[in-house]
Amino acid sequence: MNQFKKFLGLVWMIFGVLAYGMLLKTCLEQIRSKPTTDTIIQWSIFAIIFLPIAIGFLIFGWLAFKGAYDQLPESSEAVED
Repeated sequence: MNQFKKFLGLVWMIFGVLAYGMLLKTCLEQIRSKPTTDTIIQWSIFAIIFLPIAIGFLIFGWLAFKGAYDQLPESSEAVED
């Protein structure tokens, strides 16, 4: 199961990079096709808002790949502060 978690960590990291790359590609295509101020602002906001989400995918995937989720607690009593 831990190998599967590590594999999915790689999947999440790749997904984060590809999803943000596709968003930027779409942003540039839309801005080139209709270079008005409202289009530029709209797609710039999309790109800015999705950047932390893509970074979150990368962090979650990196932690899964490094094995941070190998030993999960079975109950809330097992969680230590």
